[in-house]
Amino acid sequence: MRGVTRALLLVHALLPWWSRGTGQVPDSGALPPPPPPTRGPPMWLRPAASLVLPGAGQLLAHQDRGAVYLAVELYSVARIIQLTHEGEQQASRFRDLAFEVARRGFAAARRDTVFEYYETMERFAESGQFDRGPGTAFIPEADTATYNGSVWLLARRTFWSDPAVPPDPMSPEYLHAVQFYQQHAVGPGFVWSWRSKPLEQDVFRETIRRSDDAFRTAQNVVGLLLANHVVSAVDALISSRLSAAAGRRTALHTMLGPVTAVRLSVEF
Repeated sequence: MRGVTRALLLVHALLPWWSRGTGQVPDSGALPPPPPPTRGPPMWLRPAASLVLPGAGQLLAHQDRGAVYLAVELYSVARIIQLTHEGEQQASRFRDLAFEVARRGFAAARRDTVFEYYETMERFAESGQFDRGPGTAFIPEADTATYNGSVWLLARRTFWSDPAVPPDPMSPEYLHAVQFYQQHAVGPGFVWSWRSKPLEQDVFRETIRRSDDAFRTAQNVVGLLLANHVVSAVDALISSRLSAAAGRRTALHTMLGPVTAVRLSVEF
């Protein structure tokens, strides 16, 4: 009996040494340590994805509203392309009208110029002559109903003491007025006239208005496109930070309408 007791004591003394050698720990009733937490994607990934492509960050987090951001993006791009094409078509049309109707007989070769020129053609039925002098002497257009005549009137009012009384043609006042006129009047290569063609001028005005409206609306849609990128990125950033702070998947839901509501959901 004494031998059995000594054997049990020896086994009890050698058991910890054997456990350390084999890497095993005797069962003492303690629970094993929990596994290390798995690390998710970096916090900046979803906001960066949404900034590049709206809705991408939400779709990465399995949030259905990402499809809404993506739909707004596709609609905006398609609308911008459509409006830009329409604006260019209308611009080509009013340029054709200007050359084929108002400038016919004044210019042999077609030459384009700045948009302000076509806006001036809306307001004046005729450009007037650039130089009405029969010889070498330069005589500006005097008919104030024409564009060039209105420019010469403005020059006289600006530089002459009395617009109705011309000073000496060699005086600084007269020369400054002529210089102003030459800088702002329409030259010989761009003379026009809508005389006896009022209906064509009305169509010309309407075509310019349509072109302006199309380009202006396209610019507004570009603003919507940029706002969609920013809102989607901010949405993804807030959701990522809330998820990291809560340690659980978190979603921020925004509902826009007559009453704007923001709802936060946390997975348990």
